Amino acid sequence: MTATRPHAVGAPGYSETMPCEPESASRARRLVRAALNTWDLSPLVEDGTLIVSELVGNAARHSGCRLVRVSVRLPDRGRVCLAVTDQCPKPPTARQPCCDDESGRGLMLVEAMADRWGTEYRTWGKIVWAELRAKGGS
Repeated sequence: MTATRPHAVGAPGYSETMPCEPESASRARRLVRAALNTWDLSPLVEDGTLIVSELVGNAARHSGCRLVRVSVRLPDRGRVCLAVTDQCPKPPTARQPCCDDESGRGLMLVEAMADRWGTEYRTWGKIVWAELRAKGGS
């Protein structure tokens, strides 16, 4: 198992580039957990790790990319932005799965758990992000 080595990405933030495969979700969860605990935002760990797992899993299933970049930023006290960047320009699409479908609920979970989420498009691909706020956060 490779240890997560976060890289500073501004004030404050961490990011890591990892293979675009479902197994990278565990690395992404470790990165999010480490950042949130460092910032004394442990109440957001459960939602944050689930959201980043879904975003990484979605990129692994649908982007066809070799690598993804996972970032965790603290834009202001109590507000965390989680993002997964890939080089696929195709937008993420929330599905309406049937009750017995085994997949297709990832973006529905992100929408339900995040305070807000969205996609930013670039000439080289996209960034899918989600924000969480701590109770009493700004």
